Amino acid sequence: MKTRYTLVLLAFITCLAANAQEISDTSFGKGLINFTAKDSTFSVKFAPRIQARYTANWDHNGTDYDDADLNFLIRRARLKFSGFAYSPKLKYKIELGLSNRDISGANDYNRNTPRYILDAVIMWNFAENFELWAGQTKLPGNVERVVSSANLQLIDRSILNSRFNIDRDMGVQLRHKTSLGDGFIMKEKLAISQGEGRNVTEGNEGGLQYTARLDFLPFGEFASKGDYSQGDLKREATPKLMVGLTYDFNNDAVKTRSNLGSYMTLSDGSLYETNITTFFADAMFKYKGFAFMGEYANRDAENAVAINADGTTTGDIVSVGNAFNAQVSYFFKSNYEMTTRYSTINYDNITGRDKQAQYTLGVSKYVVGHKLKIQADISYGTVAGDTDNVMLRTGFDLHF
Repeated sequence: MKTRYTLVLLAFITCLAANAQEISDTSFGKGLINFTAKDSTFSVKFAPRIQARYTANWDHNGTDYDDADLNFLIRRARLKFSGFAYSPKLKYKIELGLSNRDISGANDYNRNTPRYILDAVIMWNFAENFELWAGQTKLPGNVERVVSSANLQLIDRSILNSRFNIDRDMGVQLRHKTSLGDGFIMKEKLAISQGEGRNVTEGNEGGLQYTARLDFLPFGEFASKGDYSQGDLKREATPKLMVGLTYDFNNDAVKTRSNLGSYMTLSDGSLYETNITTFFADAMFKYKGFAFMGEYANRDAENAVAINADGTTTGDIVSVGNAFNAQVSYFFKSNYEMTTRYSTINYDNITGRDKQAQYTLGVSKYVVGHKLKIQADISYGTVAGDTDNVMLRTGFDLHF
């Protein structure tokens, strides 16, 4: 079955290439195929990408470090399609994941099948500065999560993001951009989604999820949408700043991390439900090769501990608490970049989990911007200020 899908996809791409009436911007990094129909009623951009990495972990055992735990991994292998349909005002994006990490997570609520679809969304510019999005895509959460994994400065995102982000979901979004004068821009984003994450096919088990985000850009737009791309690879000629605030409410959530984590199952087979709120405050600043990104996250739940009808606990607890992440970098004219990051997680006592901290130092060599790069970083992490870990990672990104 998988072979059949692959052959169909390859045949489709071949037909596009053979029958293209207009092919433009075909240099590396601008898409493997750029196709526009002769009558300009649709377009397709096809851009596959690969992200590979090597990781070595050393855990402290009280007296010295254990032997390294080694891992080679194709972290991401994806097929991306984008363009417009019928009119340039109606755009679309499709992103499919092929790596194990991309398609894992099968459960009863997605019919125990791999989760190939990452994004499948249409974006309709129905009025001057208004866009209506419908389908499955990232919610307007913390800036680090919304930044594509292809545009990261370090090998992967922070521990804040791994525990508190709100990720992808299915639903609708309304987006608008407002000019406040003198170059000051505000972007408003509202979303209503299913509340259980991506590729859930068996209906909505809890309530709906509501997300609102405001972005403030007092000095105007970043070059090449740099407010959602890490590092100042464009070497902004004037200071650029984005400050964002996000509030997310997941009504009757059934997972331990809002629309992520594991389902909270009761002894009778039903799902435990509780209201979960998540708040983010973050910022992005860039100027002449210098870049800063900072984030704060806070998560709370109405009743964080899952309890059966007879009063016994199930063992499931919502990951409530707060986290902080900050990273600073400088992009040299030689296309090398140095980045340092500091991240902490402070769980509420009710979770029974200890405080975590991580310090990371990384270096990147950009061959063709984020499209082709080689990266390495080393991290030192602690749990409860005591048990510690050293992690070394190297990898590359290849993005057509």
